[in-house]
Amino acid sequence: MDRRSIIKNAGIAGVLAAGAAPAVHAQSTLRWRIASSFPKSLDTLFGVCEVFAKKVGELSGGKFTVSTHAAGELMPAFGVLDGVSNGTIEMANTASYYFFGKDPTYALDCAVPFGLNSRQMTAWMYEGNGLKLLREHFAKVGIVNFPMGNTGVQMGGWYRKEINSVADLKGLKFRCGGFAGKVLERLGVVPQNIPGGEIYQALEKGTIDAAEWVGPYDDLKLGFHKVAPHYYYPGWWEVGPQLSLYVNQKAYEGLSSEYKAIVECAAAFAHTDMQAKYDARNMPALKTLISQGVKLHAFPKDVLNASFKAANEVYSELNDTNPGWKKIYTDYAAFRKESNLWFSLAEASMDDFMQAQRL
Repeated sequence: MDRRSIIKNAGIAGVLAAGAAPAVHAQSTLRWRIASSFPKSLDTLFGVCEVFAKKVGELSGGKFTVSTHAAGELMPAFGVLDGVSNGTIEMANTASYYFFGKDPTYALDCAVPFGLNSRQMTAWMYEGNGLKLLREHFAKVGIVNFPMGNTGVQMGGWYRKEINSVADLKGLKFRCGGFAGKVLERLGVVPQNIPGGEIYQALEKGTIDAAEWVGPYDDLKLGFHKVAPHYYYPGWWEVGPQLSLYVNQKAYEGLSSEYKAIVECAAAFAHTDMQAKYDARNMPALKTLISQGVKLHAFPKDVLNASFKAANEVYSELNDTNPGWKKIYTDYAAFRKESNLWFSLAEASMDDFMQAQRL
């Protein structure tokens, strides 16, 4: 089945309402596993796997079942790319920028500093060249990737002390995810890549001075405000971070066309479901945090300007040294430029007006 014909002609809702793809009941029973990079306590991040698994079961009439496994159950949080690549596990859900150490190009499947927002990212993946280009990249390691989750723009993290200028970043031991560390290093930050389940302990013990995760809903659960009271925004390094479904290529190629369509549609459903949850839950959580004494701050403008300059320096250097990065980033940047022209008109002006009304 052609993906675009499914989505455009019927829409995701139409596919789901239909109950199953044609001839699905003729398929054999299948049981797969999906490993997450996140703990079960984070019901949005780990929960996207459960949403996906449930939908696969419903669409297949119970013939295709998926068991879900939190970080550490089958493999470490950052071991999922290798686990799917070598066939240890059939599927995983993760944030691809965790693997920027293998190749910075992976970050373009998730988020890069000052990148696409969540809607732009989805548009680039489905209607631009994003999915096509990233499929070529992941094919090198035997993985078929699908968008499966987006948090929307994230917060800028938790700090023991206030950040009043770029100078306050020098020497700061900061837990940050993925690609952001390459940019923050240029501002004097000492980046730390720590899995979500280990951040609180590191912050509490003083092993790190600051940490970022996602936003109010998750951050409240993790309790960062108890040990670092200053909460900053925006998370310029994660404007629209996308999570992805990884499927082992050989296993995927062994599926029937109907089961392939079910995997694709269930991933798309879970993709939308995750951001809906964050958009609905973040503000109530932020109110709770503020009521408990959290001090909310916007990043100083000089921090944003210096970070933007540093990010573009990194991108320029990668364009000169990494052909795979350059091929995808050139397309990504062109799409961002065009998309921002549109968003600056109707979207931004309407948002600015409505948010000023305080309805």
